[in-house]
Amino acid sequence: MGDSVISGLDPDQLRAVTAPAGPVCILAGAGTGKTRAVTHRIAHRVRSAEISARHVLAVTFTARAAAEMRARLAALGVPGVQARTFHAAALRQVRYFAPRILDGRAMPQLLESKARLVTLAAGRTGVRADRIVARDLAGEIEWAKSSLVEPGEYPVAAVKATREPPLAPERVAEVFAEYERVKRSQGVIDFEDMLRAAVWGIEEHADVAEEVRSQYRHFVVDEYQDVNPLQQRLLDAWLGGRDDLTVVGDASQTIYSFTGATSSYLIDFARRFRNATVVRLTRDYRSTPQVVALANTVIAAARGAEARLRLELVGQRTPGPEPELRIFADEPDEAAAVARRCVELIRSGTPAREIAVLFRTNAQSEAYEAAFTDARVPYVVQGAERFFERTEIRQAMIALRAATRSTPSGTPLRTAVVDALAATGWAPDAPPPGGAARERWEALAALVQLAVDFAAVPEILPIGEGGAVQRDATLAGFNEELARRAAQQHAPALEGVTLASLHSAKGLEWDAVFLVGLADGTLPTSYARTPEALEEERRLLYVGVTRARHWLWLSYGQSRSPGGRPRRPCRFMPSFEKPATATAGPRPETPSRKPDRRRVPIASCRVCGATLLAGADRKLGRCPGCPSDLDEDLYDRLVDWRARVAGGQKVPAYVVLTDATLVALAERRPSRPEQLLEIAGIGPRKQRLYGASVMALIGGATVDEVTAQKTSENPH
Repeated sequence: MGDSVISGLDPDQLRAVTAPAGPVCILAGAGTGKTRAVTHRIAHRVRSAEISARHVLAVTFTARAAAEMRARLAALGVPGVQARTFHAAALRQVRYFAPRILDGRAMPQLLESKARLVTLAAGRTGVRADRIVARDLAGEIEWAKSSLVEPGEYPVAAVKATREPPLAPERVAEVFAEYERVKRSQGVIDFEDMLRAAVWGIEEHADVAEEVRSQYRHFVVDEYQDVNPLQQRLLDAWLGGRDDLTVVGDASQTIYSFTGATSSYLIDFARRFRNATVVRLTRDYRSTPQVVALANTVIAAARGAEARLRLELVGQRTPGPEPELRIFADEPDEAAAVARRCVELIRSGTPAREIAVLFRTNAQSEAYEAAFTDARVPYVVQGAERFFERTEIRQAMIALRAATRSTPSGTPLRTAVVDALAATGWAPDAPPPGGAARERWEALAALVQLAVDFAAVPEILPIGEGGAVQRDATLAGFNEELARRAAQQHAPALEGVTLASLHSAKGLEWDAVFLVGLADGTLPTSYARTPEALEEERRLLYVGVTRARHWLWLSYGQSRSPGGRPRRPCRFMPSFEKPATATAGPRPETPSRKPDRRRVPIASCRVCGATLLAGADRKLGRCPGCPSDLDEDLYDRLVDWRARVAGGQKVPAYVVLTDATLVALAERRPSRPEQLLEIAGIGPRKQRLYGASVMALIGGATVDEVTAQKTSENPH
């Protein structure tokens, strides 16, 4: 065998490729060449005659990843390896073995969507389920079946897993049970049934098990952190007690827990297989060292089980620009600045397809669709419909047009819009439970916010090439504005800047990435209420950062709309050594609502990692809501000492050190004199005057001892 398969590998990749037969766990950070390592491992083993290509089953989570793996193996001279998704592999086996495991019957028809049967089952149990509720019920059923939870077990399992179902757990269980009955009566199966059938065929039929295990003897599983219990059960059935298994994963990219995926199998791999070889890939070939450093900073504060397998990446590319932090007055300013920067990037030679704008929820896309349309920047929406193509938005626009005939003259625009949307079932209170229902609510809430913004801006505005137009802040005028936006944003774009949610961006990468809307309540979402949910939100930000190859922008609007309630930045935002400013280039010649140039020093909460902007918060080094670890005895001694010094100098006590500075000292308790300078309120002069006394007090000295030894502290 030549050296082509192992040449060019870095030391860690080489160790993964040449690891002995048996259980191998490759912990591969973002951009570290995991697909290269896996395909070269298979090729190395085949070309060294250790294994046969036809006995290998490589399992991925997307058809695109499976196709890429097959193409790379073919290029390495190893065709014939089966690389498939879990579902494709199971479907192939169930179809082949159906005559044996189904008593001669053909395999039942496979449901492409649960929606119709879930709606029917809901109706039979007295639940009125519209399209959105049916979608959320289907999601709960998929989660339960993927988690090996039966209908009768669902209520307890849902509470234990802190699910937020669209109905009471007991009602969901009733719909779930009826769905299973309806499905059986119609002679169809869903995707989870197909996986279960593949498991059952192996576990309950010795001849099937023997044939499957004779065919497949060596297994590779990609994205192992995303495996759910049902998929793991199928993998165990394939293995049949054998251990020639290579898994690849990154616990820091676990972002699909809501679907039933769990990183526990990756975390516990070495415990399950005591003879496992564990290899860590940390050399990042995707991103510049600057992007890699930011990614490391974001994930360094991670807590929980996944953090035990945290990888510190090492950038291998040539240096690039520092990530840019931008703070804007509000979200419209933020979106407009992003659009202008995209124009600059495209003009400087960055292809539009190599630029992405990533956000937490799909409802955030509208502001960027509008800003990109106004700036004439082509864009494509990844993994979701464009805003004005969403079913609920089309229905809302119909309701708004109908409401113009019944809305009294002089009704405030927001009130008119909220009243009109009531006809679609929307209400401006707390969003409903259930992912699809919540996404629908947020999209309609974004429509209401558009109305608020529409009514708030000046009466005369430029509009496209037609010059200025008189603003008609009535419901009829708002409908005209929506129609204009929809017409402009429906223009097809064959190639453009990608607009995508962080979830749909997983597995992709771009030269330039904008991470936008990084405000607490959005990222992390306000629905993340448990420590585990908050950690998954942190990992979402980490995934977003690691999508960027060269250029990275992070931003948020200090309020959602002009003049709105102020928001805190994302608590996972790291501090930057050099304060960044929102200098996004000159505005086009349109009326300016608010300047977007803000110079804000950035510091992080030492407890939760949140970015601190308020002066008092920065001095304390923590959010006001985070727990204090104040040393009360030290604080009392500092107060007593300050009073004596101030009395000796005949100045107010705050001139020596402010109350907030004393609290910060008693909480942070610096261990070295130079660390005093990290506390706001203590500069070089006060460190020189009072540093020795403060450090002595922190070290346990009494006020009497300090004042006796430091009478020279009085500058007069």
